Amino acid sequence: MRVGLYPGTFDPVTLGHIDIITRATALVDRLVIGVAINRDKGPLFDLEEREAMVGDECRAIAERTGCEIVVHPFENLLIDCARDVGAGLIVRGLRAVADFEYEYQMVGMNRQLDDSIETVFLMASAERQAIASKLVKEIARLGGDISKFVSPSVREKLLAKYA
Repeated sequence: MRVGLYPGTFDPVTLGHIDIITRATALVDRLVIGVAINRDKGPLFDLEEREAMVGDECRAIAERTGCEIVVHPFENLLIDCARDVGAGLIVRGLRAVADFEYEYQMVGMNRQLDDSIETVFLMASAERQAIASKLVKEIARLGGDISKFVSPSVREKLLAKYA
């Protein structure tokens, strides 16, 4: 069984994330969505909320693609999380050159820690390249329309946070 790990904070999960998740299901039999517990980022949504949002968004993708999708929180090194879930592949989404520079360094470090785990980069679809959770939260906080960036259910949760 080919197992992949797609890690992120998912605060909140966006249509950009969903694009990468959907496309990653073609590469693996089981896709683990690693929801990072990153206290330094100070997420708007707590871990349980982020896990639930990701799970809700992925249910239809799993049914449509036949790929098993599992949500898994983690707070350890990414490479250790990959080992913990049996992943031979780490999936990373790229939006811009700046993303690549950071990710390139991460791959180098991860390969030093365990060169048996590959990293695959998926470029965000053209219409999703500008989407960033941080910007979506700012637009929502300032009363802007975020319907092009998140699903209706995530939109409602974001608006409720800023109400």
